Amino acid sequence: MPLQVVESRRLYRQIADQLRGLIDGGEYAIGARLPPERDLALQLGVSRPSVREALIALEVEGRVEVRMGSGIYVRRPDAAAAAKPVLAESPLDTLHARQLIERELAAYAAEHMNDAQIAGLNAAVDAMQREFDAGIAPMAGDKLFHVRIAEASDNSVLIRLVGELFDERQNPLSRQLDSHFQNDRSWQATIAEHRAVVAAIASRTPDAARRAMADHLAAVHERLTAQWPAEAAA
Repeated sequence: MPLQVVESRRLYRQIADQLRGLIDGGEYAIGARLPPERDLALQLGVSRPSVREALIALEVEGRVEVRMGSGIYVRRPDAAAAAKPVLAESPLDTLHARQLIERELAAYAAEHMNDAQIAGLNAAVDAMQREFDAGIAPMAGDKLFHVRIAEASDNSVLIRLVGELFDERQNPLSRQLDSHFQNDRSWQATIAEHRAVVAAIASRTPDAARRAMADHLAAVHERLTAQWPAEAAA
């Protein structure tokens, strides 16, 4: 028997595979409501955020749907969607990587950014505000803000890494997660948090800049792991 390629599967994919198997095996019939996220997490022995990512993956695949004010239900999958399982990076793993890297970059920026570079940060936040006011998710200004902080390092590897990590927000899993938890209120909070980061960097205080960036990315994590809109409405 020939050797098989060893696949390192992401945790959310392992959970999604288990849930899909239960659905296909009739444990959860078409139209049935799935147990609450917290109950699934307890049964599987994993964190609620990991279950959330698995459910989002199944939603992208057309296997479940979120009904506002009701819950998450099994649906009859579209054959084309179900044939293409989601293989994207975990949004929350990506966010954790950003937390580890970008808080130190912010601290470094507080020591090394000149006035023109700080003005560039303010311009990026202003661009976010203009996008928001125009009814557009301010992703372009958001990315520009984080990349400009990385540019203070004058390190091409870090600049590229920050850009690539931010671009993971465009993968199908991240986009679907955002569709449930990003809204006008969250974007307004994000813009305010960015302004706090700029103020901390402009103060030339590395600890304050590190803390401001850490607080911002922690707030993003909190927003993405908040109670499901469906559960909250119920």
